[in-house]
Amino acid sequence: MEELAAEIGWSRKRLWSRFRSQIGLPPKRAAKLVRFDHAVHRLALGESAARIAADSGYVDQSHLHRDVLAFTGVTPATCAGDTGLAVDGIAYAEYGALPLRLSRLAPPAMALHL
Repeated sequence: MEELAAEIGWSRKRLWSRFRSQIGLPPKRAAKLVRFDHAVHRLALGESAARIAADSGYVDQSHLHRDVLAFTGVTPATCAGDTGLAVDGIAYAEYGALPLRLSRLAPPAMALHL
């Protein structure tokens, strides 16, 4: 953030303020949510929590576990088996993502098709 603020000629405080007003979250929280989103979609695809934690910049698997629990209220293992996740086949194509049925949000007839 410091480099970006300097590059555009704003103070760090102004950049954070503008970011928050546009996104609705402070930059650190937004970054944490993006990292979590990436990790939880990989969990849904059946990847190892340890590998995901290492690849996603978590210090260790327990930090991934803590974020998953905080954001979803369930463990990574439960999250991995949850067909209620909407996996974006375009954003996660590199992982061979297939759209999953939104079981909690729509009846089976309304499957997500990309």
